[in-house]
Amino acid sequence: MNSIPVSALVRLGRVAAPIVAVTLVIAACSSSTKSSSAAGGATSAATSGASATTVATRSGPLGTFLTDGSGKALYMFASDTSSKSTCSSTCVTYWPPLTTTGTVKASGKASGSRLATITRTDGSKQVTYNGHPLYLFKLDTAPGDTQGEGTTNFGAKWWVLAPSGKPITGSGSSAPTSSRPTSGYGGY
Repeated sequence: MNSIPVSALVRLGRVAAPIVAVTLVIAACSSSTKSSSAAGGATSAATSGASATTVATRSGPLGTFLTDGSGKALYMFASDTSSKSTCSSTCVTYWPPLTTTGTVKASGKASGSRLATITRTDGSKQVTYNGHPLYLFKLDTAPGDTQGEGTTNFGAKWWVLAPSGKPITGSGSSAPTSSRPTSGYGGY
């Protein structure tokens, strides 16, 4: 059996260690970019720190309506304008705005040409659809819930939006009428 001199092993270690270290760093960076990309951001978003926001669609008792990328219903607030959200302070606790730090993309029956953003008073970018600033509802806990549909909170009606960009003002809901909030969140 041939033995390798210790001095040769030491030299091999000096050459191999930096190669292994560089290989591990490259593998870690590559893995990080892939996982960021798989989490919903584009590759460019993974390197810039920004991520993509998706507006999609879902069908339910109200018909086809807009959702975020995870399937949660998106609402419009009747007192907003196309350039300004009027939901702030306590309102955003119950009706968090759909915001983005990167690009906004459409999926399903949502139309990319109807998507835009406005700048909120806190400097964040809120996603709009057909001129309506978009919000989620705190009590919608599962994809497809529409418990905020038709409620009057913070002084105006809240409606889910159809892919056409028009509010759906029907009476259907994924929650029984008796448990649906109808007004008041301003008093919380």
